[in-house]
Amino acid sequence: MDCLFRGVPVAGLTRGGTAGWTIYLATDDCDRSAEAVVAAGGVVEVQPHERGDRGRAALVVDPTGARFGLWQGRTLPGCRLVNEPGTLMRNDLITPDPEPAREFYRTVFGFTLDGNEDLPGIDFTFLRRPDGHEIGGVTGNPQAVSGWGTLFLADDADAAAARGAGIGGVVVAAEDTPYGRVVTVRDPFGTEFALGS
Repeated sequence: MDCLFRGVPVAGLTRGGTAGWTIYLATDDCDRSAEAVVAAGGVVEVQPHERGDRGRAALVVDPTGARFGLWQGRTLPGCRLVNEPGTLMRNDLITPDPEPAREFYRTVFGFTLDGNEDLPGIDFTFLRRPDGHEIGGVTGNPQAVSGWGTLFLADDADAAAARGAGIGGVVVAAEDTPYGRVVTVRDPFGTEFALGS
């Protein structure tokens, strides 16, 4: 089921499986990318398959245990809106083992790896496509379980989190960062995501 904002897809919901957000990384060739995942030490969990006329997809796991999808878009290239309130802002991988993760995504997708001087004391690296477009980042955290996190942009992160809490969610954490306010919410199904403003 598509989640629509102003009439265009910005996310999706599926029935069954384990509750959680799954990020998808775009590829021109899902099958070739799945092969590259295996060659770089990852695992293909769900083999490349057709999703109607929308595209071709696979589910894979990187060497740190983080699960994500591959998406070769056709009629649905991906999120039609991003980086505005009510839409996806970014995805970041948090892992206790950041170096193998960085090498994996560099090898499989050709991402460049750039540090971040705005976050002293935090082991963070931007992941960028060869054209410079930022797709997310990798954060090293010895206490973390490897996984991709999802951040949605809000006009007011605290107010949006309060609305979520009013319909069965729980506010897990809130912090001010060099980039703005970030509030983590757990939905009624146990899935965490972040709101930024």
